Amino acid sequence: MYTSFFGLNEKPFAITPDPRYLFMSERHGEGLAHLVYGVTESGGFIQLTGEVGTGKTTLVRSLLGQLPDEVDVALILNPQISAIEFLLSICEELNVTLPGDTGSSKALVDALNRHLLDVHARGRRVILLVDEAQNLAEDVLEQVRLLTNLETAKQKLLQIILIGQPELRDLLARNNLRQLAQRVTGRYHLEPLSQAEAIRYIDHRMRVAGALTDIFDNRAKRAVFRASGGIPRLINVICDRALLGAYSRGERRITPGIVRRAAAEVSGDTTTPVMRWLYAASAMAAALVIGAGIWVSTQTAPESVAAVTSVPLAISMPQSGNLPPADAPDGENDDRAMDVVAESAEPPLDEALRSAELDSDVDSAMNTLFGLWGLSYEQSAGTGCAEARTKGLDCLYQRGSWKVLEQLNRPAMLTLTDSTGTTHHPVLTALDGELAELGFGSTRLRVPIEEVADLWYGQYLLMWRPPNGEPVSLGPGSRGSGVLWLRQSLARLDGDENPGSGSDYFDDTLEQKLRKFQREHRLQVDGLAGQQTQILINSLLQGDGTPRLVNDAP
Repeated sequence: MYTSFFGLNEKPFAITPDPRYLFMSERHGEGLAHLVYGVTESGGFIQLTGEVGTGKTTLVRSLLGQLPDEVDVALILNPQISAIEFLLSICEELNVTLPGDTGSSKALVDALNRHLLDVHARGRRVILLVDEAQNLAEDVLEQVRLLTNLETAKQKLLQIILIGQPELRDLLARNNLRQLAQRVTGRYHLEPLSQAEAIRYIDHRMRVAGALTDIFDNRAKRAVFRASGGIPRLINVICDRALLGAYSRGERRITPGIVRRAAAEVSGDTTTPVMRWLYAASAMAAALVIGAGIWVSTQTAPESVAAVTSVPLAISMPQSGNLPPADAPDGENDDRAMDVVAESAEPPLDEALRSAELDSDVDSAMNTLFGLWGLSYEQSAGTGCAEARTKGLDCLYQRGSWKVLEQLNRPAMLTLTDSTGTTHHPVLTALDGELAELGFGSTRLRVPIEEVADLWYGQYLLMWRPPNGEPVSLGPGSRGSGVLWLRQSLARLDGDENPGSGSDYFDDTLEQKLRKFQREHRLQVDGLAGQQTQILINSLLQGDGTPRLVNDAP
């Protein structure tokens, strides 16, 4: 994935509640203090609420990681259960010896009470911590209240912490639950992060993941805050998608544009700011035309009203690289202008995909790939890759960036997702400057690379011919014809046209040469010649008669 691309040790914005990533904002510090109070002090309830994604569960995990040794915890994560199931869950969490009749709430409470008295006699305390408490049924909440009656003459035997969404406050405000609400001794509501806190939050998670530089620029961080409203979970999702999007485009810096695209994908709003501007401009222009027509009609006598002709409005944005140069020879500008018109007449890629007129299934893509290799695709019972192996080829299927595709220089089946969420599988057949040629069966579309990148999240499949027919990785200690091929190929890339036979053993010298090659071509520098390394070597040597995206590549 993108971690090695950005020099990270792990994904920094996973949504799992990992205490290592806990960002202690002022709000989170106060929330954790309330939880710690509930653990260290004897008494009724502690209530912690917060909007979805504000970090409540992460606070709970942090609390569990710093509990004193003399505290036992019963953690209830799924409170959508009956009162009997609730009591059973508590007993199971605390390893209480269950009574013979587990269907009796009295028998379960008596068994729990005996356990709590025994624990208290040994100088220990017990905490009941209920997450997602807004989902508790009223009869379960009444059972929770009754549990607070388990006490000695001096203190409660069970301390209870309820954690939930804002609906928990409304639930406990009901008149029939006022006895429970009166026993809440501490309340705290966790608010979203401020802009300054959100920026520090992003920096904190990136540092924990191993980032050595600022991958998100300051404007991008502010864009994340605006899109997320300061809710940590949304910040995580948007930042993770932004990193993936930048990786798929081969960009090592997150900009506001990348963040806006990521936020649109997360929210399902696929309308870009440019499109919204165009829609607004079209609407404004249409309003002016209509207004002009009304004005004309009001200024003209009824018997001689002139017909107001409706003029279709066209707003076009030229693609970079499509306009002819000013110093082109006479006549050349006219021809190239016609090319521009013909090209702009094609619908945008997303619209073309949604039209359902293109063959964008996997079988069509495989047929195209096989054809580019001069082979026929039989569509046999096995997969396309299994059939490719019978013909001396192999498949490489993984995630990568646009730069990786350009570097490998091989036709590849892409996985594109249109604005309706439908996936398509065209074949990237050629690259020409800022344009990409996509194959849909017998149809070829030339579209701006930026359009393709907006619908592509890094998945690709390409075919290649392994040296000696075996797709095996080569590393220190390997021996055989594959190692000999690797040694000779690296020698040729270093300018030695006649490298000779050499040794077929992968020694330290070959490893150092391979690491140098990987470093120069921004591959993972691991001293192992895997599939990607071998494919790139083949491409650079222009060997084995393989089809290429750019035929004149070095």
